[in-house]
Amino acid sequence: MAEFWNEYGGLILEGLRDTTIMVVASTIFAYIIGLPLGVLLIVTRPGGIWERPWCNRIVGWIINIGRSIPFIILMILLLDFTKFLVGTKIGVRGAIPPLVISAAPFIARMVESSLSEVDGGVVEAAQSMGASIWQIVRKVYLPEARPSLILGASISIVTIIAYTTIAGTVGAGGLGDLAVRYGYVRSVPPVLLTTVLLIIVMVQVVQSLFSWLSRKLDKRLR
Repeated sequence: MAEFWNEYGGLILEGLRDTTIMVVASTIFAYIIGLPLGVLLIVTRPGGIWERPWCNRIVGWIINIGRSIPFIILMILLLDFTKFLVGTKIGVRGAIPPLVISAAPFIARMVESSLSEVDGGVVEAAQSMGASIWQIVRKVYLPEARPSLILGASISIVTIIAYTTIAGTVGAGGLGDLAVRYGYVRSVPPVLLTTVLLIIVMVQVVQSLFSWLSRKLDKRLR
């Protein structure tokens, strides 16, 4: 065991660091895009507080296309765009743009689903008191849907973790890259097993933490 960690410990920690960076950065940027899109889907839907069916259809169509493209194909399609945007097609930086573009539509649908659970009576009450669209979104929709949004965030982050392992197989680095290069190509099963265990731990930590936080903020459980 000591010999294994002496030889591969540095690589494994570097892979864990790269995966963490990809997940955190991609999640932040994907939510910057996906959260407003999800809100837009809710407020522009038929019967919404800013009903715009044409806008809802266009945004929904774009999101559906984004969700339909497999991540590994999207990475290939975006190679030139990624190079233009961040200066490289590979490594951690090269993985973040396709991760963001792939995750944002998924997050938008998660946000839409969470906001759709908000009691319509609460929204109508806010409208009757003269609240603006922005005030309703900020003071009604988002606070009321907070527990569901947090659970949705855990699912989104777990999905992004899975995407990073796929990205690692095509030169993005991280635990996925280690699993392929050392666990498969060089036939070092302990490296493969260690990377899999680390990914499982990451997923369990995210799921447990966000589930606890969601329960903590859920007014219905108080």
